Amino acid sequence: MGGNEKIAVEKAPLPIQQNAERSFGTGVLLEGRAISLGFRGVKALANVNFSVRKGELLSIIGPNGAGKTSLLNCISGRYRPDQGELIYDGKPITKLPTSARAKLGIARTFQNLALFAHMSVLDNIMIGRHHLLKSGFLRGGLYWFGGAQKEEIAHRRRVEEIIELLEIEHIRHAIAGTLSYGLRKRVELARALAIEPKLLLLDEPMAGMNLEEKEDIARYIVEVNGEWGVTVIMIEHDMGVVMDLSDRIVVLNYGEVIADGAPADVAADPAVRAAYLGDSHAAH
Repeated sequence: MGGNEKIAVEKAPLPIQQNAERSFGTGVLLEGRAISLGFRGVKALANVNFSVRKGELLSIIGPNGAGKTSLLNCISGRYRPDQGELIYDGKPITKLPTSARAKLGIARTFQNLALFAHMSVLDNIMIGRHHLLKSGFLRGGLYWFGGAQKEEIAHRRRVEEIIELLEIEHIRHAIAGTLSYGLRKRVELARALAIEPKLLLLDEPMAGMNLEEKEDIARYIVEVNGEWGVTVIMIEHDMGVVMDLSDRIVVLNYGEVIADGAPADVAADPAVRAAYLGDSHAAH
């Protein structure tokens, strides 16, 4: 979202609204404490504090260059903060590598697609199950006599549930690189879900999509969050989507949190409007 775009939602809302009449327990799944990150002297994040409750759908928004993806990268483990601490399910994870965080149930999609283009859709999804495999080389060699067969059946069953949810049965054997952009985005979401995440990080899941594709992805996200109980942190530029789906919104500007609250409250916040509109008088 550019600096001159309005935060007001002037378009018709998507036919799915997530944020009405929802309540959460007191359990916090993820907390960021004074997170700071810089690149060659340029501050990407400055003393960022945030939390997300179990079962919540939290959106992170802000003008271009506000630090949104940098924060998501700190959560997923691609970046390590210069200062601050990340607490996940009551335990510090700031120094853990990405692979260790995946084993704890943190999965993500990327702003730029990161699929294996020459592999099938099914194989791409199965890669997401890799860290859940328990059968070693010996058990694998004794496939028909050990537990490896039962394990594979269980993994396949879960993959089939994901394929059904995302309505990609018809492309299961297609080569990922041959698919349309919208379908590839679904496959990437499927691979993230194959990890069986407790926390799902979505980096612009609807970027480049038409209205019909956005409505589909919105529906899938709502079901994953509401029916499957997966906590979601989402970066998204479409304010109609953000306002309809989010339980809470955190707003970043120049690497700092300038607002944190319910969608209606954030949309009406003078500081948020000033950041988006570039109007210094809007904050007064």
